[in-house]
Amino acid sequence: MKAILVDDEKLALDYLEQQINKVGRVEVIGKFTNPVHAHESILKEDVDVLFLDIQLPEINGMRLAEKVLENKPNLTIVFVTAYDKYAVKAFELNAVDYLLKPIPFDRLKKTVERIENQYNQQSTIKETSPLYVNVLGQFSVETVRGQPEFVSWRTKKAAELFLYLLHQKGKMVRKSFLIDLLWPDVELERASALLYTMIYYVRKTLRKYQKHLRLENVSDGYVLETENIILDFNEWKEKIKTLPPLSQTSINAYIQVMSLYKGGYLQGYDFWWAESERYYWEQIWLTKAMEIARFYQDNHDIAGAKLWYNHICKYYPEMEKSHFALMKIYAFEDNPALVHQQYESLKTYLQDELGVQPNSEIVAWYEAWKNGKLASSYN
Repeated sequence: MKAILVDDEKLALDYLEQQINKVGRVEVIGKFTNPVHAHESILKEDVDVLFLDIQLPEINGMRLAEKVLENKPNLTIVFVTAYDKYAVKAFELNAVDYLLKPIPFDRLKKTVERIENQYNQQSTIKETSPLYVNVLGQFSVETVRGQPEFVSWRTKKAAELFLYLLHQKGKMVRKSFLIDLLWPDVELERASALLYTMIYYVRKTLRKYQKHLRLENVSDGYVLETENIILDFNEWKEKIKTLPPLSQTSINAYIQVMSLYKGGYLQGYDFWWAESERYYWEQIWLTKAMEIARFYQDNHDIAGAKLWYNHICKYYPEMEKSHFALMKIYAFEDNPALVHQQYESLKTYLQDELGVQPNSEIVAWYEAWKNGKLASSYN
């Protein structure tokens, strides 16, 4: 790998070069104390890694990294700093990507090995293979269908930054909007530095998938460009829209399409900007799931009905209709233990999560059933 070193202290530069030469496998092709000259050289040279001091004259190391990444988004950057660990943590820097002065040989060797591993992983992805991006349920990607890779983000802010840009994929999002979205109460200069840092971490995380996901600088903002990706949310939406009316001939198509739904849109994240989209499509899923359960019930396939009512209770335990339907089925099957269990499950959830009781119709039915005043029917 070819590296360029930037530090305003010449002695620090010479020491870093000496340590890198000891590690081997990295060729130092340039050393600069002037960040402006360094920037010019980085853009011209075929360089893989930039070792960059955070505190530089004229331009902050974070800002220089941002400028470099505008033209070379796949460049690996290792920050170097004299700050102690507490100060480094304040920058929210990843331990893989920073070195503390004076730089220990073993620590530098570990950093080089981690960078090499990233390049090796990157080379294993075929350019022609699609990337499957999953945002239904837990976020993951799949370079091989059926083998999800759960992406590890350095911070929650980095995750939200990427997921919002994915939410707006192909559209430019202004830096000012991202600052207001992620750090509304932070002083502007500090928030801007944090944004630069998070952009760097997002790019670092995406490096493995650079053939499919590229974060680009556009005007005064960023845009996430995608190529040859299959987004599970879009795939599910398109297929659910084309389903014909539910019947004996279409039930299998319904089951196949509904099996693609692995959970709500960006489920597990409390992003306000995703809530309306999540809620809308949750209601679509619930409507279709209730249709399927009722279809089985009307066609006297009690096993199928129970399966789908239980699916609904699992994903959305606040859905009283599904609990109620199961209670009636269990009563029809003369299984009082499961009737009690289903009622108590609903009652406990509503009380603990929402502070309410089951609706009056369910309570009245349950009391009548307990007293033996109901006819045997699951409808």
